[in-house]
Amino acid sequence: MKRILTACLLIAAALLGSLAELHGWLFPTISWPFTAARQLGLLSCPADVCPALAADGRVQWFGWVVMLLLALAGVALLFKPKGWRVSPQSLRVLARFRSSRLGVISWWALAGLLLVAGADQIVAGKRALAVISQDGTWRFPAFRRHMLPGSLFGLTGNDGAAEPDYRKLHQALGRPGGPQLVILPLIPWEPAGDTAPFPKDKLIARGQRLYSADASTPYDGPACRLYPDGSVHLRIRYRDGLPDGYVQGWSPDRREVYSASWQHGKLVQETYKGTDSVAHFLQQSNTDHYLIHYHPAPPMSGGHLLGTDSRGQDIAATLFGGLQVNVKAALFYLPLVYGIGLCIGMLMGYWGGLFDLIIQRVIEILSQLPFLFVIMTVTDLAPPGVRGMPVTLLLMALLGWMPITYLVRTGALREKARDYVSAARIMGAGTPHIILRHLLPGLTGIVVTLLPFSFAFVILSLTSLDYLGFGLPDTCASWGRLLNDGLAHLSSPWIASAAVAALVFILLLITFIGESVREATNPRRLTHYE
Repeated sequence: MKRILTACLLIAAALLGSLAELHGWLFPTISWPFTAARQLGLLSCPADVCPALAADGRVQWFGWVVMLLLALAGVALLFKPKGWRVSPQSLRVLARFRSSRLGVISWWALAGLLLVAGADQIVAGKRALAVISQDGTWRFPAFRRHMLPGSLFGLTGNDGAAEPDYRKLHQALGRPGGPQLVILPLIPWEPAGDTAPFPKDKLIARGQRLYSADASTPYDGPACRLYPDGSVHLRIRYRDGLPDGYVQGWSPDRREVYSASWQHGKLVQETYKGTDSVAHFLQQSNTDHYLIHYHPAPPMSGGHLLGTDSRGQDIAATLFGGLQVNVKAALFYLPLVYGIGLCIGMLMGYWGGLFDLIIQRVIEILSQLPFLFVIMTVTDLAPPGVRGMPVTLLLMALLGWMPITYLVRTGALREKARDYVSAARIMGAGTPHIILRHLLPGLTGIVVTLLPFSFAFVILSLTSLDYLGFGLPDTCASWGRLLNDGLAHLSSPWIASAAVAALVFILLLITFIGESVREATNPRRLTHYE
């Protein structure tokens, strides 16, 4: 039953991804291959190659290949041969892994994080998930590949031609001409490039005294009165809830500047430059007072759960975007590295001789190159239009296959000496048959054991490169860049602590899983398994 359900899900994902590409929709996770093809020109081709599959003037061949592979995998599972079954050794390994409570808990926690990362724009993003306009029309901006103009939501002028601010649209609920419903993501901020306005907390006035936002203690510090558009009008210093010290205010165009001081409880004017009277200037704002949190803003301020960084970006959205980047990087890096390492390692172990000797010398030369330094140098010398995650991951893959190759070579040498391999060779089996049917199944334990640690290596490498400024572009969220920002602003400890906590948590999960898998696949333990 599980096999049939998995097969149906794979086939359905391939169909939904294909239809979404042709009709301009953007589904979470399913549309990732097409999005990656649009970001890297090498993964797409001109529309003349296949006009029926073209979208936005090009054919995103990489996305179509992924959809085809998903469909083929689903069909293969659906029509699995009747004689196929899991080997007893694999069942013993799985049972031994399940006996490790820490490994199982870490596995489910990591699986939950991967599911959250796959939710994509449902979790974090500035586009609304659904909007019901005043006329009752349903629209789904977050799931459209192209932006929807503001004129569809009742906006006029320049606002009607551009994409609307859905956060402001959500605040317009219930107003004349406003939408009937706006559903925002759980974190209504983009993971990168979405600067938030300064968060502010309304202070409570009781008679002549001003109290903090919780209305429990008299307020000490600067308080601001705002213009109707939210910009600062007056800045007043308070002590023990009463105005004390210097008062400064200015108009948005800087034509009216006002400064004064409190002396014996009275406001004494010192300087005023403006075209109107002082009374007119002071009446341009409401009487409410606010505490403004300038970036970086602390947690739980202005709707930001974990606060903002020095650029005004939501930290929770940045952490989610960084998780997505790490997952996408692993999906690209791991198949490429293990494909190269398995192919070369098995050929080295099976053929041996001159081929083995040459590849060993090549590996010895390449292994002497400083890994991060080479990537930093090539990335820095590359043209700005070429830099990005695909190029960084390609460089990492070109230098990261060597440790896997040596381990696979050792396993292939061991498996080649088995009697069943000699029997297959005597019966006339060719090299591809022996490698795929006899050597490769015996190397599964090596691959499964190394896979979690390779995942951790990808995360650490990307974080290190981004921390040093040689990793991903600013359009991508990054834990390394967030960590760098936190260390540059130690007076705002929530920035660095959020990045370190996310990094340590996911690396611990991967390490616990890797240790449990290594213990489960240990041959000595398997021989004594009961």
